[in-house]
Amino acid sequence: RVQVVEFGGGLVQAGGSLRLSCTASGLTFDDYAMGWFRQAPGKEREGVSCISWSGGSTSYADSVKGRFTISRDNAKNTLYLQMNSLNPEDTAMYYCAARKYRLCNKYIRPSDFGFWGQGTQVTVSS
Repeated sequence: RVQVVEFGGGLVQAGGSLRLSCTASGLTFDDYAMGWFRQAPGKEREGVSCISWSGGSTSYADSVKGRFTISRDNAKNTLYLQMNSLNPEDTAMYYCAARKYRLCNKYIRPSDFGFWGQGTQVTVSS
């Protein structure tokens, strides 16, 4: 069966950094664009970043552009999100997801992604 698992979340001070990872199994990894999403309590899930099957194209939400970097290692079936200059507004549950096409759309929409991980919590203190 398809399984997606995120890890690497935790507690960090404002201005600090975290690196999230995501592994996917049960699918042909490089057939899928991959995305990161986040959801804070009481708020809707929002798209953070998307990366094409080869890593050649990436997209970011305006709120994280210049601070976050998405990447992938297809040999390891692994997706990454490097998060720098974190602030308390970045506090959320972060989810990894797989899209059943090789390319990302203009907008990073949850409905475009079919397989989801369980989430990993990121908390940024002030």
